[in-house]
Amino acid sequence: MIRNYQLKTEKIKKGLYLVSTPIGNLGDITLRSIDVLKKSDYILCEDTRVSKILLKKYEINSKLISNHKFNEKKNVSKILNLLKSGLIISMISDAGTPSISDPGITLINECISNDIEIIPLPGPSSVVTAVSISGFSEKFFFYGFFPEKKKILEEDLQNLSLLNSSIVFFISPNKIQKIIPSLKFFFKNRKIVICREMTKYYEEFIRSEINDLDKLDLKLKGELTIVISEKVLDNKISQSLNESDKRIISQMINKVSIKEIINLINHNNKISKKEIYDYCLKLKNEV
Repeated sequence: MIRNYQLKTEKIKKGLYLVSTPIGNLGDITLRSIDVLKKSDYILCEDTRVSKILLKKYEINSKLISNHKFNEKKNVSKILNLLKSGLIISMISDAGTPSISDPGITLINECISNDIEIIPLPGPSSVVTAVSISGFSEKFFFYGFFPEKKKILEEDLQNLSLLNSSIVFFISPNKIQKIIPSLKFFFKNRKIVICREMTKYYEEFIRSEINDLDKLDLKLKGELTIVISEKVLDNKISQSLNESDKRIISQMINKVSIKEIINLINHNNKISKKEIYDYCLKLKNEV
């Protein structure tokens, strides 16, 4: 039991506190987070059973309110009334920062509309942690969880494949095998890091070429954070239009100018503008 923290004893201002919690190792919580949680009248928890483990460790005895994706809209009116009455309320998720691929955005927007102060407490982030050890570009795009519908997934992956930055996803271990074909199709020749159990004793970082993903024996447990690298280009080799590029051009040919298509496709690829132009003309003539 942790007992001898020298926490500040002054009062804290009223409002909604967004408190980041450890993504694995319970020792990663900040002193300020402990202080605010102890001084909160209520703590909104994604899963009270999970949160009680952390709160018990740090002797935090504030009242809890269950607040997850299935009841957050129903809770809004009640929580707003508590905040308007001058109470201090903190919001935590099971791990990481509230409202980032977790419940919270509904209440946050209502607080903004009602001029209720929102105070964020920075802390652990699986996204930043994963990018920091990836060795990939520090410029990154965070997508969140993969959608259930394959059509939406492939549309999004197609758009993301145009980005020349690291891309971060969340995924459950039972779904990763299912999306490997899509990753190989849209992110050919890129690298990937699969992060599991981060900050825990058995944390693991699996590094691979995306082309080789189906060769791995991925029997994993726990929610995964995966990072895909920026595009790997050989400046000495002129690339040709691939099937993904052609499909994108086909979808855009009647919506934007050929010049705009050339700028989009050529922006992150070493493909000759003439080749893109000729393919656009070919499609135009087929119509």
